[in-house]
Amino acid sequence: MLWSELERFGRFLDPWREFESMNRALARLSAPVTVEFPAVNLWASEEHAVVTAEIPGIDPESLDISIVDKTLTLRGARRLEELKEGEAYHRRERWHGQLTKMVELPFAVDSSRVQARFLKGVLSVSLPRAEAEKPRKIVINPS
Repeated sequence: MLWSELERFGRFLDPWREFESMNRALARLSAPVTVEFPAVNLWASEEHAVVTAEIPGIDPESLDISIVDKTLTLRGARRLEELKEGEAYHRRERWHGQLTKMVELPFAVDSSRVQARFLKGVLSVSLPRAEAEKPRKIVINPS
C-alpha cells in the first residue's frame, strides 16, 4: 500500500515530464511570428483572377502595381503621422513605412487589360487571363 501511494505521488513529480512541459512552453513563446503586410486574397476562374489587399492609410497615387511573367508586385508606402509640438506617442501600433508584396498568379495575364481600383482602403486588381493561356477544346475529326 505504501509503495502504491509513493508511485502515484512520483508520477506528479516526474522531472523529465516537467522539463519537457517547460521546453514546449518556451518554444511557443520564442517562435517567430511573421505577418506579411498587406494580407491578400486571390481567386481565379478560367477567364480571370482577382487580387484584393487591405492597405488603409496609403495614398493610391503612391501605389506601384506591376506584372512580370506570372508575378504581381505591389509597392507603396504609408507615412508616419506627424506630431505637433508638445505631443508624444502614448501608444503606436499602426504600421508605417515601405511595403512590397509579390503574389504568384495561377496563369499568365493580359497586362494590357489589367484594371485596378482602390476603395475604402481596399485595393482590387482584376487580371484577365492571356488568350494563349486559356484552355482550348480540341475537336476530334472523324476518320
